[in-house]
Amino acid sequence: MRRKRYPILEFDPTAEAIIEPGRVVEPADVPEHCVLCFFQEVIDKAVSGSRAEKVAAMRWETGEHPIYALELDGRPFAVFHPGVGAPLCAGLLEEAIAKGCRKFIACGGAGVLNRDIAVGHVIVPTSAVRDEGTSYHYLPPGREVSPSAEGVAAIEKVLARRGVSYLTCKTWTTDAPYRETPDKVRLRRAEGCLTVEMEAAAFFAVAQFRGVTFAQMLYGGDDVSGVEWDTRRWHTRASVREGLFWLAAEACLEL
Repeated sequence: MRRKRYPILEFDPTAEAIIEPGRVVEPADVPEHCVLCFFQEVIDKAVSGSRAEKVAAMRWETGEHPIYALELDGRPFAVFHPGVGAPLCAGLLEEAIAKGCRKFIACGGAGVLNRDIAVGHVIVPTSAVRDEGTSYHYLPPGREVSPSAEGVAAIEKVLARRGVSYLTCKTWTTDAPYRETPDKVRLRRAEGCLTVEMEAAAFFAVAQFRGVTFAQMLYGGDDVSGVEWDTRRWHTRASVREGLFWLAAEACLEL
């Protein structure tokens, strides 16, 4: 491959890497349907309140990331916490794929770029602006990346069935939450972004590269649209977070 002016643009389409997940990660008896849940307290409650089984584990320097098998209406699905930030989340998604999961729905929160989006309002990304680094190692350079159309359709089907109002939108994936400047926010808002988070673009890129189904559900969290940051106590919305998790599980099992 040829050297570029900027290393982030040096995409290599070679299918196999030196550390290839399919060679170094042991397969496991895991459900093919899998929910990536950013809410550890929700996972803890779901696991403690049911006959959940720990079916696999992934270990990084941050510690162990267990994969649990749960059931919804008698149908099994897996769940694990993917960490925070594009690199770790992409790595754990890679390992979950190598272990045998194939159909994924993620659920998490996001900052809003429009204060009219209420805390807890459900948001379904239909594309992500690639303002992070991980996706550039999976796909050629480009401005946006999309989730699986069938994943988005499954989410919308479940939300309609449950009477849950939601927005579809473009999301802004960044590696640097402490560098969300007013000008950057205005720029992203002008190109149609309603939310900002740290993982979606990487998730979508890994899923495309590995040929698996992936989509994501978010809820409106903190507000970064103004001069000052407003947390809106987004992380304390227990019922919103738990409800989103079970909607994600239901959508995942639609796949």
